[in-house]
Amino acid sequence: QVQLQESGPGLVKPSQTLSLICTVSGDSITTSAYYWSWIRQAGKGLEWIGYIAYSGSTDYSPSLKSRTSISRDTSRNQITLQLTSATPEDTAVYYCARERGGWVYDVWGQGTQVTVSS
Repeated sequence: QVQLQESGPGLVKPSQTLSLICTVSGDSITTSAYYWSWIRQAGKGLEWIGYIAYSGSTDYSPSLKSRTSISRDTSRNQITLQLTSATPEDTAVYYCARERGGWVYDVWGQGTQVTVSS
């Protein structure tokens, strides 16, 4: 059974970097052909942030691209999200999820609340 677990600070100060880790169990993050995504929810809507693919390639939302970096540690089977210059508008529940292509997400983490506030 594949499980995803997000972790990281629940409170970030404005202008600091928001950093989260997604630990994956039950599957390797290098397994073809999955994409490991970060998605956030503030209010009702879901916002896709970006992904790192099984190959290591990345793609980001155009609106967040300048501030976003997604990386991986294959030895620990972890995906990391870094969002620089955080603002209160980045306050959201952050999820990591596995995509098997075609925007189909078949496994989700439970999500972690991040608040950006001084």
